[in-house]
Amino acid sequence: TTKMANQEEAEIQISELDLLSSMFPYEEEFAVTDQLALAELKHHVENESAEVPSSKVQFILNIKTEVPNASTVEFSMACALPFKYPAVLPEITVRSSSVSRSQQILLNSDLKTYLMQNFSGEPCILSAREWVKDHAAAYIDKDLSSFSMAASDATKSEVTTFTRLWIYSHHIYNKQKRKSIIDWARELSLSGFCMPGKPGVVCVEGLQSSCEEFWSRIRRLTWKRILIRHREDVSLEGGGHAEIQKQRKFPTLEEKCFDAHGAQGNHMDLGQLYKFLEEKGCADIFQMYFGVEGH
Repeated sequence: TTKMANQEEAEIQISELDLLSSMFPYEEEFAVTDQLALAELKHHVENESAEVPSSKVQFILNIKTEVPNASTVEFSMACALPFKYPAVLPEITVRSSSVSRSQQILLNSDLKTYLMQNFSGEPCILSAREWVKDHAAAYIDKDLSSFSMAASDATKSEVTTFTRLWIYSHHIYNKQKRKSIIDWARELSLSGFCMPGKPGVVCVEGLQSSCEEFWSRIRRLTWKRILIRHREDVSLEGGGHAEIQKQRKFPTLEEKCFDAHGAQGNHMDLGQLYKFLEEKGCADIFQMYFGVEGH
């Protein structure tokens, strides 16, 4: 059966490569970097008795994408197809000279998350290419010179903004997403809470720039529906660490489960959510989320 499965996977790989070469006929858009591996793969498909290829097929897809200031930036996707692909994910590394090392790592891990969540067991090279075309520009570091100017202007006025975001999602069940919410909040020094289930509620508070970074990461995951239901901004004159701490209503960011009930144990007890918000001095938020007075 493994032999059969291998055969089928090899056929899928070849048809996907044929599709790519017909869509991107020019070398500068699509190029197989290991012709020998491709020849072995074809040989394996045509002669079932042939040895399984000794190396993975590797190729490069180059993508030009528009960035807001109307220039184009080039990204390259270096891809390798493991023998079991598409039963396993392809190996993809996206690179660009316009992206810093740390943003490149984030871009690649976000792409992998997207593929993991959406393509188990199906060919996904084209979808990965589309995702990069649509999302990669967001990872480009802004022009550094204008950035340092803005930073020095900001130090003169010393106004820090404290932000609290109230995020609503149709549902939050996925363990990986729940872990990301907590990990990212920790990394960005944000406090608040996350209530998984249906609906999902996330509150984060801290420095405005950190809240915005958190939102831009969360939003890039795949959701049925997610939005900022309410946003609070407070300007702090000379806002140091102590000022920020004073504004917080939550000590850390933790996941709150309020006696789940419902068939899958996924509907939270909204009465308990209301009490929790009331204790934190945020009861008015309940109405913004659910359109009813909480009691």
